[in-house]
Amino acid sequence: MSKELFDISAYFKRIGYTGGRDVSIETLKGLHTKHVMNVPFENIDVFNKKPISLDMDVLFEKIVTKKRGGYCFEMNGLFSFVLETLGFRVSNLFARVWHNGFELTGKSHQVLLVEIDDDSWLCDVGFGGNGPLSPIRLEEGMEQENFGRSHRVIVDPTYGYVLQFKIKDEFQPVYAFTEEKCYPSDYVIANHYTSTHPSCLFTQSLVCTKPTEDGRITLFDGQLKIVANELETVTDLGLDEEIHEALQSYFGLSERVKTIISR
Repeated sequence: MSKELFDISAYFKRIGYTGGRDVSIETLKGLHTKHVMNVPFENIDVFNKKPISLDMDVLFEKIVTKKRGGYCFEMNGLFSFVLETLGFRVSNLFARVWHNGFELTGKSHQVLLVEIDDDSWLCDVGFGGNGPLSPIRLEEGMEQENFGRSHRVIVDPTYGYVLQFKIKDEFQPVYAFTEEKCYPSDYVIANHYTSTHPSCLFTQSLVCTKPTEDGRITLFDGQLKIVANELETVTDLGLDEEIHEALQSYFGLSERVKTIISR
């Protein structure tokens, strides 16, 4: 899909965005927050062993037309294309997700770095956990709060920039990344691993989640967790039909999906 043929208005409608189209931090923040809040992070296709295409026509059809969600390569791939279409300067990068350290995790997460004037902003609409709800300015040590959630970026001599999330007054690592240039083929390889390897979380468990202004809603296999104002409610969904209903009610996923939850 060429940028000239890309239906940017349809994308705006999908995420509920009504702001400007100029290259500014206000536009970037508005688009980022609306995408994260309205398009769920989900791995339904991966879990059901369906191939994940990173072709832009396929991503547009899935996320915009069919009102589905996706995981990092799909969500950040589409978001990167949107930003470039609007004229933003975007670098597509790789991140190494924290899992009891960085030593045992490969670079398997796509993030974006957007330059506006003399500032660089970390953008990520496809993390699904404690990722940013709004762009994070790439300024070391500066605490940045959005909707009651705080992040900051520090620099590690080995792993580069480290995004941290504040939990109970303590910053904890989320992922690390460098500014090494990445190419579409790099994401094709990583996408193949995360969508097919038997040891990957996404091939083992059904995940669907999105943040709200006061918390987060998460469906993980057969369990629905709703966090609102630090109060947590957990509901076990015993039947596949209940899972389908939760996907529809809480995430707006109208297309029926084959969950095959193991119990």
